[in-house]
Amino acid sequence: MRPKTPELTVDAIIELDDGRIVLIERKNFPSGWAIPGGFVDPGESLAEATRREAMEETGLQVHVRELFHVYSRPWRDPRGDTVSAVYHCTATGEPRGGSDARTARAFAPRTLPEQIAFDHRKILKQFLRWKETGRRPSVEE
Repeated sequence: MRPKTPELTVDAIIELDDGRIVLIERKNFPSGWAIPGGFVDPGESLAEATRREAMEETGLQVHVRELFHVYSRPWRDPRGDTVSAVYHCTATGEPRGGSDARTARAFAPRTLPEQIAFDHRKILKQFLRWKETGRRPSVEE
């Protein structure tokens, strides 16, 4: 029997005009703060899914600027294997939690919360390094 194919997801690293990064506090397992995102629906492009998930979870209309990186390490999500296209996005306004987000908040890059779900701390660290140095993660990172 063939193993189940990983689920396709998107994540939106949302930067506000003042440089803060938007995170959501999850309502459901796994708990903690996370980059807004979720599963891609049938008939939806990755950019459409990114905008939809960002709106549902933060109330923000985002501008999808570019693909940052794709993460595919098995078991990066304790609920099952996923492949996530992570996009660099911008928005204006203040986030508010919605959908499966208990709350949404913007954090200065140096003041990110302690409990971050999934592999999102690693993703954020790599994103901030890219912003500072122009160096993207390798396919092995």
